[in-house]
Amino acid sequence: MVQKPHTKYVISPSSLIFILIGLLVFFTGQSRQPFACDPSNNVTKNLPFCRVNLPIKDRVRDLLGRLTLQEKVRLLVNNAAAVPRLGIQGYEWWSEALHGVSDVGPGTKFLPMFRGATQFPQVITTASTFNDTLWEEIGQVVSNEARAMYNGGMAGLTFWSPNVNIFRDPRWGRGQETPGEDPTLTSQYAVRYVKGLQGNVGDKLKVAACCKHYTAYDLDNWNGVDRFHFNAKVSKQDLEDTYNVPFKACVLEGKVASVMCSYNQVNGKPTCADSNLLKSTIRGSWRLNGYIVSDCDSIGVMDTKQHYTATPEDAVAQSLKAGLDLECGPYLAVYTEGAIKQGKIKEVDVDGALTNTISVQMRLGMFDGPKQPYATLGIHDVCLMSSNQLALEAARQGIVLLDNHGQGPPLSMVRHRTVVVIGPNSDVTVTMIGNYAGIACGYTTPLQGISRYVKTIHQVGCSDVSCGGNQLIGAAERAAQQADATVLVMGLDQSIEAEERDRDNILLPGYQEELISRVAKSSRGPCVLVIMSGGPVDITFAKRDTRILAIFWVGYPGQAGGTAIADVLFGTTNPGGRLPMTWYPQEYLTKVPMTNMGMRADPAHNYPGRTYRFYKGPVVYPFGHGLSYTTFQHSIAKAPTSLLVPMLSIHLKNDNLTTLTNAVRVSHMKCSTLFTTLHIEVENTGTMDGPHTVMVFWSPPKGKWTMNKQLVAFQKVHVAAGGLQTVALDLHVCRHLSVVDRFGIRRVPMGEHILHIGDLKHSLRINLN
Repeated sequence: MVQKPHTKYVISPSSLIFILIGLLVFFTGQSRQPFACDPSNNVTKNLPFCRVNLPIKDRVRDLLGRLTLQEKVRLLVNNAAAVPRLGIQGYEWWSEALHGVSDVGPGTKFLPMFRGATQFPQVITTASTFNDTLWEEIGQVVSNEARAMYNGGMAGLTFWSPNVNIFRDPRWGRGQETPGEDPTLTSQYAVRYVKGLQGNVGDKLKVAACCKHYTAYDLDNWNGVDRFHFNAKVSKQDLEDTYNVPFKACVLEGKVASVMCSYNQVNGKPTCADSNLLKSTIRGSWRLNGYIVSDCDSIGVMDTKQHYTATPEDAVAQSLKAGLDLECGPYLAVYTEGAIKQGKIKEVDVDGALTNTISVQMRLGMFDGPKQPYATLGIHDVCLMSSNQLALEAARQGIVLLDNHGQGPPLSMVRHRTVVVIGPNSDVTVTMIGNYAGIACGYTTPLQGISRYVKTIHQVGCSDVSCGGNQLIGAAERAAQQADATVLVMGLDQSIEAEERDRDNILLPGYQEELISRVAKSSRGPCVLVIMSGGPVDITFAKRDTRILAIFWVGYPGQAGGTAIADVLFGTTNPGGRLPMTWYPQEYLTKVPMTNMGMRADPAHNYPGRTYRFYKGPVVYPFGHGLSYTTFQHSIAKAPTSLLVPMLSIHLKNDNLTTLTNAVRVSHMKCSTLFTTLHIEVENTGTMDGPHTVMVFWSPPKGKWTMNKQLVAFQKVHVAAGGLQTVALDLHVCRHLSVVDRFGIRRVPMGEHILHIGDLKHSLRINLN
C-alpha cells in the first residue's frame, strides 16, 4: 500500500504576528466583558436577575420588571441596544456557523485577533458521508471555536445555523447549504449537528443553534419570481410529510434553541405572521424551548413588498401575536411602541417575546458574569491540528464515486508519474468552502493535493467556471497528450449557484462540456472527471464517454478538499460517499416549474413529481448512489416478519377516523412501544478495506399511497477486506413506517410493508392487535 502523504499546516511569520496580537488582547483583559452581571458593577451585581442560583424564569421576570417599554422594544431586534443603567451591553444576535464559524452577518469578526477558523466541507458534501457521528463531531469543533471567538470579543453566541430546508428542486442556488432532498437524512443531520453545537448539558447551552428557514422555503430568484414575493402553495400532506419534518426533528429531538421563519408566504400568509405555523406548531405542538426569529427584514418584506398589511404597525402586531420573538431587521424597534399606542398589541406581547430571547441568553451564561463553563476557550483552541484533520476526514468521506470503468482509479504513483490537472476548479481555494463560510485556517487545492503524490502539469482550460470561450482548450489537449493520466476538475461555484441565484439549467456552464470531451479524446492515459458543485449537474455526455474512466462528485469539500481529492484518486482513501440528492436529466426541468411545490406526481397535468420518493422517470444518478474500490454484500441476520399494533384504550373502537383506508392514525396508537430492530450483515467481498453505508428504504403496502420508497434508517460502517460487520438499525413504526394522508394526518397502513436493503427485499406485515 502506498504511504499516505501528510497534510502540513505551516504558520507564516505574518500569521504568527496576528496570533501574538490576539493572545496579548485575550490575556490582558481586553476581551469581551460579560453581557451583563459584571461582579465589579456594584449597581447590578446583587440584583435578582444576576443570581445564578435562581430559576431562569424568575431571573427573567425580575429583569423585565426593571425595563421601560422603550428599553424593551430596542431588545426585540438583532442589534439589541445596551441598557447601561442595568449593566447590559449591546448584543448582536446575528452570527452564522453553517459549516464552520462564518463572517457572514455582523455578529462575527475574525481580524485582527483570529486569522481564521476551521472551514468544513459545505453541508451537502458532509451530508453525503451519511455519518451521523461525524456531523455531531463537526458541530462540537465549530462550537468550541465559536465560544473561543466570543470570549475574544469577536463573535456572539447565537448562530443562525443549520439550514434544514429540503433540497426540492435541483436548480435551487442554496441547495448546497442543505443536507439534501430526503426528510430522514435531513432530520438526522439537523439533530446531530444541533447537538454538537449546543452541547445540550441539561438546560445550558454552549452556543444557541437555529434551524432555518421555516417553512417550504426553497426558491430564491427564478424566472421573475423571487423569495420576497413568492407564495408557496403547499398541501397539508406535503407540509406534514416533507417540508416540516426536519424542523419538527430539530425541536423535538435536537432541542434546538431557535427556529427562523422564512421570507415566503405559505398558502397566502407570511410565515413570520402565521400563528398556526409559529405559535400553534413550533411553540405549541413541538414545545420549542427557545425563541423564533425572522429572516432578515422579513417584517419589512411583508409590509413593503408583499403588501400583506396596511401599515408597519400592523406588520409588527401580526408578527408578535403570531409568535415571533426577535426580528433580524429594524421594524420591531421602530414600530412596536406605535403599535401598542394604537391598541394593536399590548406590552404583555413584548414581554412574552423577550421572555423567550432572554431565557436563551441566560441559558448561554450571558447573565452569569465571567464564571462560565467555556470561559477558558480562546485563540489557542481555534484551527487546531485535530480540527484540521477532522475537516480533511469529512472531505474524504463525502467524496462520491459516480462511475468507474476499466483501468480507472485508483491511480498509481508508479504507472502515472506525471498527471495533468485541468479545469477552472483545479487550483481553487475559496470555491471549496461554498457559501456562508468564514476565513479558513489554510487551503490545499486539488492541484496541490495531487502534486504531493506525483509530478503535475497544470492547465486551466477555462479562465473561470462560466467558461465563456474555448481559446484555452487547445493547450489543455496538448498537455493531456504528454501526461500519464489526466484529471479534469470542473463544475460550478458561487457565481453560478448561490443565495438569490437559482440556476436556469443543470448543465455545465459555457464550454466546459467541450473542454471535457476534447481533453478526454486527447488523453494519453486514463482520464478522470471531478465535479465540484453544490447542486446536481446533468453530465450524461461524460457518463457515456468511454474515454472518461471515472467520475467523482466532491461537492464543495472545504479547506482540505485538495488533499481529500488526491487521497481518493490515488487510493489511500477508499471512497464511500453517497449522493444526498437525485441527479436529473436536463429534460426533467421542462416539466417542473420551480414554483410548483407539489411533491407527488400529477399525470393528468404531465407533472412528474419530485425527489426519489415520488419521481419515477429517468435519472442521471439516483439518490443514495455511490461506488467503492471494493465490493460489499448484504444479508439479513435477524428481522421481524410481523408486528401487531396496539391501540390506545380510548380509540379501541374501530371508527372511520382511526382506520380510514385501512391505515391507523398514529395519534391513536401506543407509539412508545412500537420499536423493532433489523440486524444486517455487511461483508466486504473485495480486496480493499473501505467504508460502507447500510441504507434501509421502506415501501408502504400497495394501494392509494403514491410514495415509491422512503429512506428510514442508515449507518456507516468500516469493513476490512474479507471481513464481516453486523449493523443493528432501529425502526420506529409510527415515525418510519407511516404515511400522511391528504388531510395531513399521519397513519400506519395495515398490510405488507417492504424493506429494501441494497438488492434485498424483506416483507414485514403490520396488523391491528
